[in-house]
Amino acid sequence: MDAKDLGKTSLGMEANIAALLSYLFTFISGIIVYILEKENKFVRFHAMQSIVVFGSLFALSLMLQFVLIVLWPLVVILNITGIVLWIVLMVKAYKGEYFKLPFAGDIAQKSS
Repeated sequence: MDAKDLGKTSLGMEANIAALLSYLFTFISGIIVYILEKENKFVRFHAMQSIVVFGSLFALSLMLQFVLIVLWPLVVILNITGIVLWIVLMVKAYKGEYFKLPFAGDIAQKSS
């Protein structure tokens, strides 16, 4: 395999090794390599790419975790409401009563 001349680095190592290290610890190593490397565009490119890709994935992951934590009580309330409705509607049907819910009851009435 022919080694490409990727130029010198201010880190004192081969450019391909420095570029690889920018991905090693995701965006954190990308930030470190980007700050420390002042000359080599190849290394700086990979360091910045590491920052953008893995920083974005990290931020997205945090946002999704936050949304799930915030929405968790709503999911519990929705499940409890569903169970209560399930029981009430079964009892009403057993007693022979029409118990029309908003929206769903209108659709059911039109289609029956």
